[in-house]
Amino acid sequence: MAAQVKIDPMSQFQIHPIAGDLGSPFLFTNSTLWMLILVVLITGFMVLGMKRQLVPGRWQVAAEGIVGFVDSMVSTSIGPEGRRYLPWVFTAFIFMLFANILGAMPFAVVPGGHPFTVTSQFTVTGAMSIISFAIVLGVGFYKHGLHFLSLFWPKGMPFALKLLIAPIELLSFAVRPFSLGLRPFIAMFAGHVLLDVFGNFIVQGLNAGGTGYVVSVLCFLFVAFINALELLVGAIQAYVFALLTSLYISDAVNLH
Repeated sequence: MAAQVKIDPMSQFQIHPIAGDLGSPFLFTNSTLWMLILVVLITGFMVLGMKRQLVPGRWQVAAEGIVGFVDSMVSTSIGPEGRRYLPWVFTAFIFMLFANILGAMPFAVVPGGHPFTVTSQFTVTGAMSIISFAIVLGVGFYKHGLHFLSLFWPKGMPFALKLLIAPIELLSFAVRPFSLGLRPFIAMFAGHVLLDVFGNFIVQGLNAGGTGYVVSVLCFLFVAFINALELLVGAIQAYVFALLTSLYISDAVNLH
């Protein structure tokens, strides 16, 4: 019988140093490596898409399509002032989109090629949400001053009811940065754990033989389905992050 190998689903989320002095806080890790790969891919995609040919090629159509999609979303959510916030919303969208898709690629068929999904780390998605809310707070207080606090003071309600609603509105606003970063992190984390667990079932079924082959086939089909679903979820999470960022900025700009 083949030797049983214990597979730890959590090992794929561990950050390992690749280069650097272990006594130094500055290390080149697998997370850093895949972030650099992301930057190179995104830069290459945008450079190829900025050729401005009279008859656009595939890259130009794809790049212009994504920029136009995000621009339309920002303009619709924020209004005439939306264009000035497009750089950050677009950056967040395309970074999360490429990170989610890259993390779902089957590079692990090559030894040592397992991709590291940077958006499965809350430090990454949390930092992106903090940047979004720094923009929200900065715009809100710069544009409206202390009147920005009226966002938490509902209009058209009795004073006693306002005293009850205002703390709830403030708490809801304070939770937004956490929920904004937590949503994509949970989606990517859970999807990758499922893939690893059922991938382990495939191996165990093959090792068991007999009816284990049936279990392996069923698990393989499930893994293929989850992998396709994860690509869709990755795109949706990038869209949701960009959309919510636009809506939160809209609250600061327009005091909805």
